[in-house]
Amino acid sequence: MKDATVSARVECDVKKEAERILQQLGIPVSVVINSLYRQIIYKRGIPFAMTVPNAPRTLDAMTADELDAMLAHSYAQSMAGKGRSADSVFDDLERGLC
Repeated sequence: MKDATVSARVECDVKKEAERILQQLGIPVSVVINSLYRQIIYKRGIPFAMTVPNAPRTLDAMTADELDAMLAHSYAQSMAGKGRSADSVFDDLERGLC
């Protein structure tokens, strides 16, 4: 029997996007929250990794050989047509910042 209420403040855009996806999946928000709580109980902790991502390595932290290898790899990808145009990358970055 469901007889408790959960109240949490979240960012508006995060809430809207998550609810849009859940609606497409046909899953009520309450089912997801209840499932999350059950997984916390089952796992006896957060059911997914909560880690701080590694900071990107700076040029100062790389040896000359590491930098050369990274640049050679990037060049090979570019020559194989696996890269993206700078305009495309900047368009994606701008969309994510707005």
